[in-house]
This record gives sequence, structure tokens and C-alpha cells, in this order.
Amino acid sequence: MTLTGFKSKNAVYKLINKLVLMDILSKDAEGRITFVRTQDEIPILGLVEAGIPAIAEESVLDTLNINTYLMEDRQSSYLLEVKGDSMIDAGIHEGDLVVAEKIGLRLEAKPGDIVIAEIDGGWTMKYYRKKGSQIYLEPANKKYKPIYPEYDLKIAAVVKGVVRKY
Repeated sequence: MTLTGFKSKNAVYKLINKLVLMDILSKDAEGRITFVRTQDEIPILGLVEAGIPAIAEESVLDTLNINTYLMEDRQSSYLLEVKGDSMIDAGIHEGDLVVAEKIGLRLEAKPGDIVIAEIDGGWTMKYYRKKGSQIYLEPANKKYKPIYPEYDLKIAAVVKGVVRKY
């Protein structure tokens, strides 16, 4: 209340609700308040052809907060730097950063997801696969064979995005 100079909590409550109605602030299910638009947002200017060149006009279509786009649950997300080429056919190259979200109450791995897993004591990133009751990890590079656990397989996270800097 020192920031606003208001003498009552009710005045702060009314101000926050008004800012929520104006789409300046938002409240999540637990009542936490966040800004709807932040300085971290980048303008989306339009489309670019990756095929035959076409005339394009620049106009701000929207804005995008990269953090929000890549991380559904920021508290459970982290980055890992990629080492190796076993996921190259999935568009994940050595030196890329992958955004991973920890497995938890909100998230579980599904067959076809790219996961971060501990298999027989070693860590890797592969496709999570299931054939019948058999669970295994599959690389996205024909040079490598699927990995079947001999003893133990623990899925730690699901890959949600890839960041590459040129």
C-alpha cells in the first residue's frame, strides 16, 4: 500500500480488479497476479514464404512473449544444451538448447513425446515409445538403434521446444 498511497486494502483490491478488466493484469487459478503484456514481448509482423517468394506487407499482427510460448509451466521448466546427433532428424542439433518440462502432476510422457530420461543409470534425450507392454527410447537418426532398458527407465521431463541461435 506504500506504492499506491492507499490507506485501505479494499482500494488496492478494486484497483487490481479494474486492471484485470482492462486486460493489463491477469489472475491465475491461485490468485497470483501477472501482467498481460510485458516488455519481454516481441511483435509478430506477419508471414514469410519458405517456398516461392511472394509480396509481403509488414504489419504488427500480435505480440509474443517467448518465455510464455516455450514454457507452459515456468516453475517446472529448464534448459539443456544438446550434445550429440541422435535427434538430428527431429530437427534437434548439437549445440541447440531444448526446453524441458519436468514430469509431475500436470504432465506425463506419452508415446511419441521427446523425453529426457535416465535409462540404466545414464541420461539421454530420445523419443518415448511403447510397443505392447515394452517401453523403449528411439533416436531420430538412422545411425543409432533404439534403446531398451535392461534394468530401469525413468522419464524426467518432456521436451517442449528447441532454441537455436545462428
